[in-house]
Amino acid sequence: MNDRVPDAWVLVYEGFEPSGEGLREALCTLGNGRFATRGATPDGEPRTPGTYLAGCYDRLDSVVAGHTVTNEDLVNLPDWLPLTFATPGSGWFRPERADLPLYRHELDLRRGVLVRDLRWRDGEGRITRVRQRRLVSMADPYLAAMQTTFTAENWSGPLRVRATLEGRVRNEGVARYRDLRGDHLTGHATGSEDDLAWLTARTRSSHVVVALAARMDGDVPARPSLGAGHITSDHVLDLAEGVPADLTKVVALTSSRDPASHDPRTSALRHVRRAPPFAELLARHEAAWELLWRRARLDVDGPELSLVVHLHIFHLLQTLSPHTAGLDAGVPARGLHGEAYRGHVFWDELFVQPWLDLRFPQISRGLLRYRWRRLPEARDAAREAGLDGAMFPWQSGSDGREESQTLHLNPASGRWLPDHSRLQRHVGLAVAYNVWHHYLATGSMPPWCAELLLDIARFFASLAVPAGDRYEIRGVMGPDEYHDAYPGASVPGLDNNAYTNVMTAWLMARARDTAALAPDLPPGLAPSAAELERWDDVGRRLRVDFHDGVISQFTGYADLLELDWDRYAGVRRLDRALEADGDDVNRYKASKQADTLMLCYLLTGEELTGTLERLGYPVDPDLISRTVSYYLRRTSHGSTLSAVVHAWVLARSNRAQSWRFFTEALYSDIKDVQGGTTAEGIHLGAMGGTLDLLQRCYLGLEVGPDGLRLDPLLPEELGLVSMPIRYRGRQVFIDADHDEARLNGAARRTFGRGEVIMTGTGDLGRRVIHHRERLGLTREQVAERADMSPGYLKYLEENADTPDTGALYRLADALGTTVEDLLGGGHDRPPGRGPAMAHPSLEMLDEQECRRLIAPGGIGRVAFNGSHGPTVLPVNYKMHEGAIVFRTAVGGAMDKDLSTGLAGVDILIAFEIDNIDEANREGWSVLVQGPAHHVPPEETNGPQGTGVTPWAGGERELYIRIVPQHITGRRIHGI
Repeated sequence: MNDRVPDAWVLVYEGFEPSGEGLREALCTLGNGRFATRGATPDGEPRTPGTYLAGCYDRLDSVVAGHTVTNEDLVNLPDWLPLTFATPGSGWFRPERADLPLYRHELDLRRGVLVRDLRWRDGEGRITRVRQRRLVSMADPYLAAMQTTFTAENWSGPLRVRATLEGRVRNEGVARYRDLRGDHLTGHATGSEDDLAWLTARTRSSHVVVALAARMDGDVPARPSLGAGHITSDHVLDLAEGVPADLTKVVALTSSRDPASHDPRTSALRHVRRAPPFAELLARHEAAWELLWRRARLDVDGPELSLVVHLHIFHLLQTLSPHTAGLDAGVPARGLHGEAYRGHVFWDELFVQPWLDLRFPQISRGLLRYRWRRLPEARDAAREAGLDGAMFPWQSGSDGREESQTLHLNPASGRWLPDHSRLQRHVGLAVAYNVWHHYLATGSMPPWCAELLLDIARFFASLAVPAGDRYEIRGVMGPDEYHDAYPGASVPGLDNNAYTNVMTAWLMARARDTAALAPDLPPGLAPSAAELERWDDVGRRLRVDFHDGVISQFTGYADLLELDWDRYAGVRRLDRALEADGDDVNRYKASKQADTLMLCYLLTGEELTGTLERLGYPVDPDLISRTVSYYLRRTSHGSTLSAVVHAWVLARSNRAQSWRFFTEALYSDIKDVQGGTTAEGIHLGAMGGTLDLLQRCYLGLEVGPDGLRLDPLLPEELGLVSMPIRYRGRQVFIDADHDEARLNGAARRTFGRGEVIMTGTGDLGRRVIHHRERLGLTREQVAERADMSPGYLKYLEENADTPDTGALYRLADALGTTVEDLLGGGHDRPPGRGPAMAHPSLEMLDEQECRRLIAPGGIGRVAFNGSHGPTVLPVNYKMHEGAIVFRTAVGGAMDKDLSTGLAGVDILIAFEIDNIDEANREGWSVLVQGPAHHVPPEETNGPQGTGVTPWAGGERELYIRIVPQHITGRRIHGI
């Protein structure tokens, strides 16, 4: 990077620096949630190309230290990037050997485009300007493209260009893995069809077939040349001095995992054949990113801070986009950006999903689905361990079995050592925590989510064994990976890790809550009375150790030695350094990352003290602060997640130190603070954690079943923070500074779940601008009159949103108009450009929200099997005593078809109610299923009192009542 004042949306790299290419490649990765391609150059060396498809894994056996080990990797797929060029009489362009008066990369975060701009002076003094624009389409998740524009600055003549699809790739992006096999692809085939090139290969053990197809757009057609594992096309551009010439490579990546596909090769060819030209492809891609940014907006002061915040959002959404929601994919710890950790899924979703829950709940729900689909494997693992419920693996990949290695290499000593990290059973607690917080943010607890949380609770309840008047959890590891055994012990594992035990107690309480939220689970999934009683008992009697007035990380922690921290000052990986010195980090009070302090990260102060007190441990006012200080002095921060957690736990007690940890976490990848690890893949958990720090920690944002609460305490260095969030289907705009917090523009700190939101505001932004300009007022003047923040007014003008009633009336008064006028009032749309719609997303609604939406009555559709086949009819309806009532004609079709003629035998029907706001491109739909009854004459007084009228008019005096047995609903945003 250069040292100039940054653009808040553009990451810039000046010059060609071979030693920094790995880091730049990772940070310039482009992706769409389905696949991603590292920012490797299309030519020259060094380059570490990588294209990774979400969920595409393969296993290989390797011999390590005399042992055969099996490792599953996220597979590096064929490289679609290669493209090089040559002037007459020169060799192929290679940046490491070239005379480059200009060499520059720009990653445009707002548009999702990587630009390489260079000027090459060849041996004859000819200067050629080359500009490349690259994208991985966010609009069409199968496509990617690279446009190259050549300009001969001081010469004219032929320019040779060679484009390649390269299938001879391996997993070799991590140096310490290179003793292991990485040749995952085999069975290569290449070919061409109508000037389209294609390449296929398959993974060795998982037998996933992948295909690349490419189209070269330009006025220089060339027939591809087939090779063994690659396919090449040579082109000649006739350049005229000063006249740009374009050549574009458009590619499609498909696999046998794709839906609606006969085979990957023909599918890839179809996708690339129908792909539009680059300009249209780019426009669609940019539009898709614009919609994402509207939902993902998080504004902070200053271009440098804003740039890194935007970078973190960008990479999070490239890994986990709306396209991911429909895939079978989890949260890879290093994104789709490299091969570190083999692309496995750990617990990083714990740091990512809270941000997604309030922005893109459908993505978060898709990630929970990844865990739920692997519930059978987790149940098998628990059963094999002699336990109940579901035991999730520390490292997960394709099918949910434990993928943690049994040996790992210490680069400091060169020795392969036993790896016991699979004992981190707490990963299940992270899954359960995410289920619960997804419910708090969305109000949705579908049966499969309840099943997931309850089976994890069963596991931890069975893991707790009686010991005197307490329960203990033995033989596990906490988040601190330095401690995997007691000093000198012959077997690994620790007893009563405080994080594991306290979170288990928390889980026992949430399991009881979940059982109440999902009362209709089938037998075997619904907890029995005996189970509920045991969960309550475990949740009250788990053991937690204390020493020196603090919470002990585990039983026996107090007996460990103190480390000579001066000797190892600045060493982040103490485990490696001590082992290389012939010592063992298990002997010392030294942590790799936050362990006990994770409790302060996940639980509010009230939750933590309440859980400890429920366990029977009195909590004095200074216990938490003493515990934080104690472990802070004994942590080496060998994980990027450590800085995230410490920034959070210090946010209220030491804002200056919290900010230092926050900035360390924020810059951990862009400045590669771990010393070379970012080149192997970004740290997705740390990126998500920094965003959540801004969103929930510094704003003091607490999400509960009854509403939102703000209690901001911003660091001095942080000025204004503003953002939209989505809480239980409602858009809420938050902005706060050091003086006050505002919700939907008004100075307040709470937002209730049941607050009324005005609908029909699709053109509100244009109407506000129209009236503001009519009055000659600035945005700040209108905001002051309406008692709202300028930031919120700007948000309303630029986004299709639904403000609350109070804000709308204040705004109408400030603009000298009426609410009816702002909402349209039957008038034509005002002049001017309207706001873009939000990104299309589907949100599940719980039963209580569905009932609230249909309570006013209106128009619905009745669906049933009639005498002439399936029948759907519109009706006016009202709600009466929890049932739907409508009127129809005696002797009519519904009278006959909705009656069995048998006492006690009902007709089960479906009833659907829709509400679509076409201007705002939003709406909801509720489906009610249940028996239909004819209301007998002696009971018609109640339904008559509702005032329901017949859809078709006339004398229709038969009342039909539908008693809801099953209610589901969905809300769609940005249709």
